[in-house]
Amino acid sequence: MEARVKWYKNPEMLVALSALFIGLVTAVISIYSAYIDRAYAKASVWPRIEIYRSYGEQKFSYGVANKGTGPAILHYAKVSYNDTVIKRWSERKEFRHIEQSHIGNITLPAGQSVLPVNYKGEHTSEILAADPYMYIELCYCSIYDDCWVVDRNNNPKSVEACSIDESQMFLQ
Repeated sequence: MEARVKWYKNPEMLVALSALFIGLVTAVISIYSAYIDRAYAKASVWPRIEIYRSYGEQKFSYGVANKGTGPAILHYAKVSYNDTVIKRWSERKEFRHIEQSHIGNITLPAGQSVLPVNYKGEHTSEILAADPYMYIELCYCSIYDDCWVVDRNNNPKSVEACSIDESQMFLQ
């Protein structure tokens, strides 16, 4: 009479279970590798917007720089003075003689900057007096639609999408 071999002692079953285990490990490693590749791809084009101020005896400017590794798609700017939203720099008398550049709805390449406000002249002290009351907020996204909001503190906060009420949007 032939003795029955238990299923887990059967050589064919051991080979099959080993192949199954190796296949599962390979699948997990492949999924993890794809996740890492995606994270690397996102990091290789990650924008980081910084808002800065520069001034001297007879000059003043606000600048926006992309210090990241990829382009920043700026969707909107929000500017307020003493908690009152302004739509154009010209709404403030201190900024009546400035040169300006548009900062809403632009794409800022990595390593590039733009000066939304640039002034040279004798009224610098007026602008400097108004500066502490100015609030500037920008919302920007990466090419992967990861979005952030940043203000003059330069601490980007992740957001789902860049959306703002039309009444709050800075027009330039």
